[in-house]
Amino acid sequence: MSNDTALFLGQFLRAPTVIGAVAPSSRRLAAAVCAPVPERGEPTVVELGPGTGPFTAEIQQRLAGRGHHLAVEVNGRLAGLLAARFPGVDVAHADAARLGELLGERGLSHADVVVSGLPWAAFPTELQHELLDAVTSVMSPGAAFTTFSYIHAIPLSSARRFRGLLAERFEEVVPGRTVWRNTPPAFVFHARRPRP
Repeated sequence: MSNDTALFLGQFLRAPTVIGAVAPSSRRLAAAVCAPVPERGEPTVVELGPGTGPFTAEIQQRLAGRGHHLAVEVNGRLAGLLAARFPGVDVAHADAARLGELLGERGLSHADVVVSGLPWAAFPTELQHELLDAVTSVMSPGAAFTTFSYIHAIPLSSARRFRGLLAERFEEVVPGRTVWRNTPPAFVFHARRPRP
């Protein structure tokens, strides 16, 4: 078991509804989730729930020193690890519900891409609404939002509720292919054009 997997599992056992997974995401899932990060320009990329950083590494590779990468992590231990591991990333040890405030503190008006590693299916209805409100309120009109769901969560009412909420909040929601080489297997949602 790698150090990251051991740390992640330990944090999951302490707070399963906050961490939401027993292992970090695979490189294949990271590539699928981070696909909307643009190859040109100076985008503002917000990452929610980065954990030990598999999506962070993929975003940094895609940005190659461009733009602004804000990673918002509520777990203090994981935020500290992330800041040490990725010195070029602006790591905020904070609640994702404060997203508008966090961007404002940095002089940023909006996000061009929001990449989420949050365990949406583990959240109650009110928290799903609160967090998605925070996300859509900071997105530019053409911005992209991506997140994923584990395949075993498909039948859960909270997962179905979240998929319905995505359809309500965005004009376009496209489910991606299943990423089988992840523990557990997962599939990605790409959403664009937040509704006012």
